[in-house]
Amino acid sequence: MAGCVLLGVSLFWFGSERLQLLAAQPLIWVMLGMVIIGELRPIATPTAPTDNGSPTSLPFSFALIIFYGLPVAGLIQVIATVIAGVARGHAAHRTAFNGAQYVLSFGVADAVIRLFGPDTADAPWIPEGAHLIVVALAAGGYFLTNLVLVECAVAMHERAPLRSMLTKDIGQRLFVSGVLLSLAPLVVVAMTHSVWLVPLFFFPLSALYISATLSVKREYQVNHDELTGLANRKLLILRTQEALSEAQQRNHRVGLLLLDLDRFKEVNDTLGHPTGDRLLQTVARRLTHSVRPGDLVARLGGDEFAVLLPQVRDAVSAREVATRLRVSLAEPMRLDGMDFDLEASIGIALYPNHAPDFELLMQRADVAMYVAKESRSGVDLYAPHKDRNSTARLSLFGDLRRALVEGELEMFYQPKVNLDEYQVVGMEALVRWRHPQRGVLPPEEFVPLVEQSYLMRNFTHEVLELTLSQVARWRADGLRTPVAVNLSARELLDPTLPDIVTAGLRRHRLPARVLRLEISERVMVTDADAITPTILALADLGVSLALDDFGTGYFTLARLNGLPVQEIKVDESFVQRIVDDPDGRVIVGSAIDLVGTLGMHAVAEGVETARVAEAVRSMGCYAAQGRYFAPPLEAAEATKCLRKHKALPAEEHTRSA
Repeated sequence: MAGCVLLGVSLFWFGSERLQLLAAQPLIWVMLGMVIIGELRPIATPTAPTDNGSPTSLPFSFALIIFYGLPVAGLIQVIATVIAGVARGHAAHRTAFNGAQYVLSFGVADAVIRLFGPDTADAPWIPEGAHLIVVALAAGGYFLTNLVLVECAVAMHERAPLRSMLTKDIGQRLFVSGVLLSLAPLVVVAMTHSVWLVPLFFFPLSALYISATLSVKREYQVNHDELTGLANRKLLILRTQEALSEAQQRNHRVGLLLLDLDRFKEVNDTLGHPTGDRLLQTVARRLTHSVRPGDLVARLGGDEFAVLLPQVRDAVSAREVATRLRVSLAEPMRLDGMDFDLEASIGIALYPNHAPDFELLMQRADVAMYVAKESRSGVDLYAPHKDRNSTARLSLFGDLRRALVEGELEMFYQPKVNLDEYQVVGMEALVRWRHPQRGVLPPEEFVPLVEQSYLMRNFTHEVLELTLSQVARWRADGLRTPVAVNLSARELLDPTLPDIVTAGLRRHRLPARVLRLEISERVMVTDADAITPTILALADLGVSLALDDFGTGYFTLARLNGLPVQEIKVDESFVQRIVDDPDGRVIVGSAIDLVGTLGMHAVAEGVETARVAEAVRSMGCYAAQGRYFAPPLEAAEATKCLRKHKALPAEEHTRSA
């Protein structure tokens, strides 16, 4: 509105008759053409879009300010701005803003010239000598006014501090604008001598434009991913460091999100890398359109992306952004006549809550991302106790390596009891670590650390060795009962596992039926195809399987077809609800009936009370285990338990199964 009013008033005072006289002069049309060309070919900077740099029209429009004043310069500039805006497809409000900010900036320059320049009685003014100082002051007034107007708008749009926007690349912008504005007096001289001298400025300005464009392209290629056009790691580091510096001064938080596409490798392996590349380009567009103004999306490589939140209120706000990103990717993507459903796992780390610098921020966002992937939560915030790479965990890893050598691992055994006769029909072997300083550690304290390390095979060997040696001692004492050992996905993915089991059974002269391997339902959901060959190889040895934690994932029992599973263990989270929760009772009852229909035995986990034990027995559950019967016992106590409850022999149990 201010620009419109200023232009209207200046044209009114200039007069329509003078405008008509000027319109008849070829010089005005040549200048209009040069201004239009210059508006369409701005000199971009590395941090500004290619259509939002310093316009090469500036020498001509500023020459019009010097020669004719604001009315003529403002009118020609507004016409050129509208034409350029239409050509680029800009929104009407953006084009209007651009025209108005030019008029206001030229108004300041015109006021400086009128205040400090000579009185030429409205005749064209040709600066010379000391008057060039006035031109320099007018150019400075134009530059500062234009800078403030434009950066105020950008700062509000990107929700960034005005101070940082004003000082961003200020040296480079001042240099480019200074070069362009310094040509204006030369254009004025050319205007006074011959109208045909003016177009000659097209060539040096073209050279400047081409040189600047090539420089920007090189800078862009260095800082952006070639496939998606997103920022690369180098630019992410630079922007993050700038954001951290700003956050330190202004005492606010910075967020870093690390995003990894789930199962993207299957797309590349099945349909090829060209399709995968197009899918990544679609993902990049969706991510870019889902973040807030001022946030930065970067591709780190492969199917891994990062999102920088230069200013975030708290963890809740960061989660909101992460959730919005996941939702944007959840919409099916159609390529080559096929729909692709992608999911992403996102880890969040905040400054200063979780890390003081970029490297640590990235590392902890990476930790959170892998936790989100493993837990299938989709989004996770960094938490120190989940960090497998923390100093405490690294220290624990060193202790664990020593523990495997010095025999500090022990096996505890929890009885599995038949609900009809209350006989022990099996034992579940549970590993414990008797740490010299910290005492007996449960598996959740160290098994995840083992699964992420090279110690996995040695750990598996040690657990099987300890278990099978104890089974051999029990058999020597006449206690013939099967023992179950829990296996992780990492162990089942090891192709040497059947050989390790075979060697252990042969070494202790044990039949394969004494050993049962328990596999978590989550493992069967996520890695069924990969672990099936190992499962079948174990079945060929005569080793049976039990499906553990049933009900916690999305596994259907129909998928067990062809697999040697004899037992389904219903997770304790369902079992503990059957007494007071009718829905829980229905769920467990249905599961037990289905298991029986498929010819397998149902085992209730986590039985804590007599009421729960009686409830699952009445539903037809074959056996149960939990603290109501016995907690995990050391080997000596487990032996007493077997003798007291007259353990059912392994052979008889196998026949009944």
